[in-house]
Formats: sequence, structure tokens, C-alpha cells
Amino acid sequence: MEIGQIRGSPIPLSLRNLSSHVPKSSTLSLSSITPTSTNSEKRMFILGMGFVGQFLAHKLHNQGWSVSGTCTSPAKKKQLEDFGFDIHLFNAKDTELSILDLMKNYTHLLVSVPPVIGIGDPVLQQEELIRSSLSSGSLQWLCYLTSTSVYGDCGGELVDEDYPANPETELAKLRLASEEGWSNLAHYLGISPLLFRLGGIYGPGRSAIDTILKQAPLSKRQTMRNYGKYTSRVHVEDICQALIATIYAPSPREVYNIVDDDPSPREEVFAYARKLVEEKWPGINLQPPEPKEFSVARTRNPRGEKQVSNARTKKELGVQLLYPDYKSGLQSIIDQIDSPFPRR
Repeated sequence: MEIGQIRGSPIPLSLRNLSSHVPKSSTLSLSSITPTSTNSEKRMFILGMGFVGQFLAHKLHNQGWSVSGTCTSPAKKKQLEDFGFDIHLFNAKDTELSILDLMKNYTHLLVSVPPVIGIGDPVLQQEELIRSSLSSGSLQWLCYLTSTSVYGDCGGELVDEDYPANPETELAKLRLASEEGWSNLAHYLGISPLLFRLGGIYGPGRSAIDTILKQAPLSKRQTMRNYGKYTSRVHVEDICQALIATIYAPSPREVYNIVDDDPSPREEVFAYARKLVEEKWPGINLQPPEPKEFSVARTRNPRGEKQVSNARTKKELGVQLLYPDYKSGLQSIIDQIDSPFPRR
């Protein structure tokens, strides 16, 4: 459900040294949320400092937070440590118990580690140890990043947070089990859990524009998304501002859909991204779209059809989306790019 997922480098565009294009600005756009907390003990631990986690980490770091977290490779560990973060390696198949003990020293915990088929939630495999460690800790806030895939196929209906979850794929079922696990853990610790059900995540360095500029063929997973009539997505900046809103003000509910206002077919998104690229760089030599890439007869979407509502997020968290649709999000991304060619 993501717009042109790129695995090469999840570091925010303006903070990376290596990218497929050159950014115009060295700063990220700021969240519209203004911190009001006077708590001097602001310590965030991010389990899984991937694309979203890194964006949030940089924002909180700029607000005076102490931020630590985990990643999966030594190269990413060094890169994140160079930004001033305390980073620990995490292997889904071999959980480091020392990491679980570290979490008790933090006031806030963001969980962005997906479940693994055949394993389940790799962190919750050590749930008893986590309970024992965090029971004597300082944790005040816990949020688990999950997916709108837990709703399953809803026949194109408008889906809000009260719609019954009915996951169909094995991974979506594991997502729902992880939601329940982290919710139960938070209640055990005496804090209110947060479950953020995210649409397809995109942003600088990870978007349809980036996919087009990289001139890479679509993966099988990406091609499967072409069948969808509705695809909910969300810009990483809007995920971060929703997270920050719940950090600085209590949230009345447990589950929030974090999506934009415009669930649109992936073919529309890529067509618009291609138009932006060709308008900004007339004469650019792009590979033609793959034959019949987006003209296949629509069949049942393997991910299920649904339109996901964000009304609760906007009303209860006071979030005004910076990028309410893919057009505004993609325009912002291409505006940050000076050249489509890699640095030499």
C-alpha cells in the first residue's frame, strides 16, 4: 500500500549523504504541533528505527529529547549514531535481552517492529521479561505502529476504527495479534496504549517520484497493488505530527487510523508523479511505463478494498494534515529535489 517503497536508505532526504537525487533544502518541514509539556524527563526509545522512526527521532531530538532505538544492520547503526542517537542492533530471530532491560529507563516507547511470518511479534516473544523490566520503569506512553490491513476486505466500504477487524492474509493476522499483545502489555503496566493503523507510508526518498527516477522495474509486490481501486496512504510528516500530538496531550481513544483524505488507485499516483517529473525536467529520458502496467482488468484486490476514515484522528487529536492528498505530498517531495541525477 506504500507509494513506491524504496529500501535503499530510510534516512530522511535532507539528512542523507547518499540518494538518487539532490535535495534542495537541508531542513525538514516542521510539524504544526507546538510542544507545551514542561516535563524535563523526555526519553524516547524506538523499537525499529526505520523510515517513520528516524523522522520522529530527528524531530524529537531537535525538541531536546533523548532518543535511542534499534536497527537491524551495523551500517545503519553507525549512520544513526553519527546523528547523535544511542542505537542497538536488533535481530528478530534472536532478541537481545539487554535491549529489553534498557527500555525501563525511558518515558516513551514507540514500537515499529513488524511481525515475522513463522515467528509472530519478535519482541513479544519475551513478554514476561518485558513485563518484569518495565513494571519497575518510568514508562508513561506506549504506541504500536500497525496497519490498516487488519480490516481485511470491506467491499469498498468506508471504514472507521469501530469497524470489526477481519484480517485475511497471514501477515495481517499477525498484525492484529501484535496489536492485542501490545495493548494488553500497556494495560498491565497501567498506561493507556495507542495503536496507530497506518496506510501506505511515503515521503522524501520513498515515493512514486523516487521510484520513477530510479528507473527500476516494479517488484511483484508493487505490481499486485495495481489492482486496488482504493489505496489509503499517508505522508511520514503527518504520521509524526499525529504521534507528537499524543505525546504532548492525552488521547481519549486507543485506536487511530492514520491516513490522508484521498484513497486513490496506485495508477493515478504514478501517472501524476510521472507528470511532475516530466514537467520539472522537460526532455528527461524516462523508461516508458511497463506495457499494460496499469490497464489490467480489475480483479479482486488481494489486499482487500476499503476506504479508511481519518475523522477520529483529525477530531480527537486535533491534527490538520500537512498533505491531505497524494498530489500535495508528491508536489512537496519534488520541490525538494534540485536534480534527478545522483551525486558524483
